[in-house]
Amino acid sequence: MLQKSASVLVIVDIQERLVPAMSEKQKVYDNCGHLIEVSKLLDIPIVVTEQYPKGLGPTVDEIKVSLPSYEPLTKITFDCCGGDGFLERISSLGRKQIILTGMETHVCVLQTCLSLLKEGCTVHLVGDAVCSRKKEDYLAAREMMRDAGAVITCTETVLFQLLEKAGTPEFKAISKRIK
Repeated sequence: MLQKSASVLVIVDIQERLVPAMSEKQKVYDNCGHLIEVSKLLDIPIVVTEQYPKGLGPTVDEIKVSLPSYEPLTKITFDCCGGDGFLERISSLGRKQIILTGMETHVCVLQTCLSLLKEGCTVHLVGDAVCSRKKEDYLAAREMMRDAGAVITCTETVLFQLLEKAGTPEFKAISKRIK
C-alpha cells in the first residue's frame, strides 16, 4: 500500500519529439496530471527526467505547466539510475516507494524500474500513465516488471491509496479532476 510520506512520483522522458509517435499520449498526459496534482496537494516529491533533450526536446508543456517547479534531470542513459544525480536525488528524499510513469515503457521505464528494484525500492508502475509506440512492447515490459517484483497499478488506485479517506479538501480537489 502506498503511503504519502514514503512516496516519490517519477516522470520519465515525456518529451516533445518522443510523444508524436505515442498513440496513448493524451491518456498519459491526463493521468500524469492527476498524479502531479495529488503529489502537490500531499507534498510528495516529483522527479522528472529527460533523455538527451538536445535531440528529443524538453518535457512537453502538458506536463511542464502542472509541475510545482521544472527542474528535470537530464541523461543519456536509458536507465534513469545510470544518469547523473538521479539515484542521489532519490536517496536524498529518504523515500523508498516509487510511483513510476513515463515513456517508453519497454525502454527507459523498464530499465529504471529494474534498477530501482535492485536498489531496494518498491516500484508502483502506473500502467495507464506509461506507454510505448507498440502495444506488444508495452505489454511485454509490464509483464517483465511485474515478474521482477514491481506492483502494477493504475492512476485511480494510486490517487485513493495516497488520499486515504474521503471528505478532505485534497479528496475533493482530486475528485473534481477525475470526474
